[in-house]
This record gives sequence, C-alpha cells and structure tokens, in this order.
Amino acid sequence: MQLDFTEIRKTKNLLAFSAGVDSTALFFLLLEKNISFDIAIVNYNLRIQSKDEVNYAKQLAQKYNKNIFIKEIIFNEEPSNFEKKARDIRYDFFTEIITCNNYETLITAHQLNDKLEWFLMQLTKGAGLFELIGLEKCTFKNNVLFYKPLLDISKDKLQKYLENNNYKYYFDESNENEKYKRNYFRHNFSDKLISEFESGIKNSFEFLDYDLNSLRKNIKKIKSIKELDIYKNSHDDNLNIRTIDLNLKNRGYLLSKAQREEILAQNEITISNNINIAINEDFIYICPKTQCVMDKKFKESCRVNNIPKNIRSYLKKEDIKLKELIL
Repeated sequence: MQLDFTEIRKTKNLLAFSAGVDSTALFFLLLEKNISFDIAIVNYNLRIQSKDEVNYAKQLAQKYNKNIFIKEIIFNEEPSNFEKKARDIRYDFFTEIITCNNYETLITAHQLNDKLEWFLMQLTKGAGLFELIGLEKCTFKNNVLFYKPLLDISKDKLQKYLENNNYKYYFDESNENEKYKRNYFRHNFSDKLISEFESGIKNSFEFLDYDLNSLRKNIKKIKSIKELDIYKNSHDDNLNIRTIDLNLKNRGYLLSKAQREEILAQNEITISNNINIAINEDFIYICPKTQCVMDKKFKESCRVNNIPKNIRSYLKKEDIKLKELIL
C-alpha cells in the first residue's frame, strides 16, 4: 500500500487503537514508515474478548516502545444509544490525553468502507455536501490535527495486508449486530458496493473532495477571536448555510435539514443548546452560547455597533473589546 504520512512526520502523534483490523493495520503501516506515535485504547468491558484486545495493545506498546493510555469503563448493561455514548467517552478520553501530553495529531483508522457508510447514512437523512463528505483526511479542531490516512483503502485490503504479514488482529463480534445503524448500512450496502465498485467509488470521492475544496475557497473567515468566528454575509442563502455548516462541522456539530432551514428563517438562533449563530445585514457570527451579566453601557455599545443580541454575552464573558470587531 502506498501511503504518504508527510503531514505527521514531524508531529507528536496519538493513534486511536482498538486491536481490530483497521487500527492494527495502521499501527504496522506507521511503523513501516518510521512514524513516531503512541497509542490509546478504551475498554467498555461489554465483551469478554475486550480484555484480550487491551492485553494485545499492551504487548505491542511494550514490544515497539510506545506509550499506551488505557481507559476502563464499567457498564452494568449496555446503555441506550450506546454508539454515541461510546464515541463521546472515547473522544473525551483522547482529548484529555492530547491536552495533558501535548500531542499535536490524533490518528484514526477510518477507511474507505467507513467513508461510504457515512455517506449513505447521511444521504438517507437528507444532507448537503459538507455532511455527505463527513470523513476527510485532515481536519483541525482546537489546534489538533485529526488525521485519517486510510480513507482510500478498503477494509478487505487492510485485512489482506495483516494476513499476508502474519500480523495478529481481533474481530469484534458486535460489528455483526444490525441493531446498530452503522452495521445495518455496512452489511446491507457499503461493503457490498465496495466489493463490486471500489475503483469507481474511490474516484467519485476524489471528485467530491475536489468540489468541496473549491467551495471552501469561497468561504473565508474575516475575523476570529477566541471561539468567535465572523464571516461576510454573502446574501446567498445556500452559500451562507454552507459557511455555517463548515464552521459547525469543525466544532463537532452536524446540522440537520430542519436546523438549516431554521437558521435561515431566523436572524438569531441557538443550535444544540451550545452554539449561537446570528446573521445580520453584513455579517455571520458564530460563537459558544454563554450567560453573562451585561451592564447598560455595554449593551448600548453593542447596539450602536450592530452586534447581535445572542453574541453579546460571549463578548462580555471573554472580555472581547468591541473595537476588535471593527471590520
């Protein structure tokens, strides 16, 4: 497999590891290219085999001189909406490690089947280009690079790589359970499509990624202070909502069709009870939702400077001077 790890050759890297096909293949591919990295694994203790997977991770870390971070979670029983809760636990854990140990890159083993699976899941919900192409090789969030180098490689090719090199890996039997939506799409659609049309699917994603990058060139922040981002109002609803889509995606939020319509219908709105968005005649403002006591003088200054009401509290809380917003 021809893989170029140029983006992470000089950075401090953390690999999200599970001992399954994808992350194990990526572990050895990184080794082959002499990429420096450590590993992190989460054990939800819902499968007997998970203890073996953690032990295998420990063995690899010891053998190849890698730091390893392990999080043990104990569920009395599998919670409802387990996939989302597990993902939240996993990424909160990765974020903690990255913050405490100054890692610059989180490497994940998402591959071509995952990318198509995501595409199909979003397609059935009603989605635009930014949502459909949800998995990209490089994305930045809070100054951390989220790196997915395997998006052009199918799961079958990764499994063959492991078997040809006699590398041990584990198969998670829960991946067969179609009560999880991802598994349903994987077994009934994405895996079958890739097995027959892999080359065409890869080419289509290349074209879509190219179109997405072209669209991004027309979306530029004109001001960014802390977590407040300001864009020019293009007076084109489609471009404005794509601008907001992209910004929220980078913050970890994906908009539904109903949310996009509601944003365009209102001048000021809060999304997921966390992010405030405002569109006035000239600008688009996006920042975290906050609550802060504001004095009359500050409110009047904001009014005079045409600062939307749902943005003002964040300015006050973060002590952002109004003169910094002069564009």
